[in-house]
Amino acid sequence: MSASQILTAAQMRDAEQRIFDTGTSVGELMETAAKGAAEWIRRIGAGRAVSVLCGPGNNGGDGYVLARFLKEWGIAVQIVAPEPPKTEAAANARLAWGGTVLTSGGRVEGDVFVDCLFGSGLARPLEPEHALLLRDLADRHAVRVAIDLPSGIATDTGDPLNEKLPCYDVTLALGAWKFAHCLSVARAYVGRLKLVPIGIDAVEGAAQRVSRPRIAAPGTSAHKYSRGLCAVVSGAMSGAALLAAQAAMRSGAGYVKLFGLPTTQGPAGLVCEPAALSDTLADTRISAVLVGPGLGRDAHARDVLDHALKCARPIVLDADALHLLEPHKIGKGTPIVVTPHDGELEALCASFCVLASGRMAKAQALARASGMVVLAKGPDSFVAAPDGALAIGPAASSWLSVAGSGDVLAGILASRLATGCSLFDAACEALWLHREAARLCGPAFTADDLASRVSEAMAACL
Repeated sequence: MSASQILTAAQMRDAEQRIFDTGTSVGELMETAAKGAAEWIRRIGAGRAVSVLCGPGNNGGDGYVLARFLKEWGIAVQIVAPEPPKTEAAANARLAWGGTVLTSGGRVEGDVFVDCLFGSGLARPLEPEHALLLRDLADRHAVRVAIDLPSGIATDTGDPLNEKLPCYDVTLALGAWKFAHCLSVARAYVGRLKLVPIGIDAVEGAAQRVSRPRIAAPGTSAHKYSRGLCAVVSGAMSGAALLAAQAAMRSGAGYVKLFGLPTTQGPAGLVCEPAALSDTLADTRISAVLVGPGLGRDAHARDVLDHALKCARPIVLDADALHLLEPHKIGKGTPIVVTPHDGELEALCASFCVLASGRMAKAQALARASGMVVLAKGPDSFVAAPDGALAIGPAASSWLSVAGSGDVLAGILASRLATGCSLFDAACEALWLHREAARLCGPAFTADDLASRVSEAMAACL
């Protein structure tokens, strides 16, 4: 089982069907899911009274079953179900509950509200009476828990399908993460996320949720070159390249060189090489190259980018390089990661004649069309590979919306590439380390502060 995979509603249905094909019944799977959810609710509620809102489908069936477990554990439970069950498994679950079922919220009050009205797969707005009941019950409880997904949230996009939907303290995902769990549009609705395993196997082609990487410390025989030489190319505005280099120095590479900057301008621990780029990039010990931060967009910047693209090393293209990149300049098989924000993603899609709707789809289409790995950064960050692999970055601090934070991300990524990571893995690791460094910084930090905390973020991965 893959704990990090993200499934669409259709993929989840297929994955559950594979479980049923082995002889497990819908009712048996419901018992497994609901018991796991009930365990979490017992912990969250700490013995306090629980109200469960059950819908007519199998999500409602989960509600009847988890209520039965809570009652058996000595917790006061009441169920509200505006409609009778419409599936055999849900009907059986209601019979097994055996207790009172209220058909309206009335004056139902309690401490913990559990939403089992509708789960994943919902594609249309809630009926007005259901939406009103949901809001009323949520308003009358101090703690709110959603089972699988908050009712009224679209599974595959995270879009709210109704106005004034309640926000939850916790969402208990059943079996696998869904896209709505991972996208910023639904973040306020889902609250904290917990995964309830139900035996779902790894699904081929599923997207992945970026999680904390496992990074090994250098071996006892390691030296600066065996750990990777990362080349950062400076340009018209050297501050951005310096930021990237400082982040790279703290991200695992054994040696970081800043090309194109006078030796007097960098920190003492950074090797600055002012020689001609055609000579410096010829060094066969270079493991990865970063071009773009502070590069500029004039003729000289174009020449710099051309030299870098010809050096036959894994390369990270960021910032100005993304506006200068021309499809015909990319050699066949050149290992490239690009790190566009929204405007740069639009420019790249135009250059590569990519038509798609939405940032995630654009990143995937651009990766397929260009052969590059695309790290599309923003409130939702996506890593897309030419073979269709897709990863979604973790929720990150909104304080990352500061000048220079993208340069830090590019430096981390180039450093991880230099250590020998694949393009896709390096991009995923960089996203996690960038987010963790921001968490360690706290509020209102600068890009320099962010770069300085990257080694602490690395420590969390050892």
